[in-house]
Amino acid sequence: MNKIKSAVVLIKKLSNLKDFNIPAYQSDEAAGVDLSASIEQPVKILPWEREIIPCGISLSMPRGLEAQIRPRSGLAFKHGITILNTPGTIDSDYRGEIKIVLINLSKKEFLIQPKDRIAQMIFSEVTQVTFKEVDDLDSTNRGIDGFGSTG
Repeated sequence: MNKIKSAVVLIKKLSNLKDFNIPAYQSDEAAGVDLSASIEQPVKILPWEREIIPCGISLSMPRGLEAQIRPRSGLAFKHGITILNTPGTIDSDYRGEIKIVLINLSKKEFLIQPKDRIAQMIFSEVTQVTFKEVDDLDSTNRGIDGFGSTG
């Protein structure tokens, strides 16, 4: 049986909303935690408009981790609400409030209510590379063929 890796991430609750909960896993094998809207009043997102929604938390992650911010599938499918820069990346040295850039891709306005779950956050290991400049790269069967070249 594969064991799920774990790490300690420090979290600071910034939200002043009553009963505002910090993110938590909803099942034993969940990959991500839901992020909630830390807003005092509903925020209207018109069709093809975008809004930045604060999540009421900040993090301190160990070096070598990143948090990826991803859309919630239910919001995307049912309402056309997604994240504009997805996945968003929270670097381990960022200490500011996590905020989500939501966009409404539907034809109807959508209201984000206080404490609505608006995104999910997944933690991932970071690999930093060293670039070595060369004159030529190795050959492959695919070569330089791009978009749609594999079917």
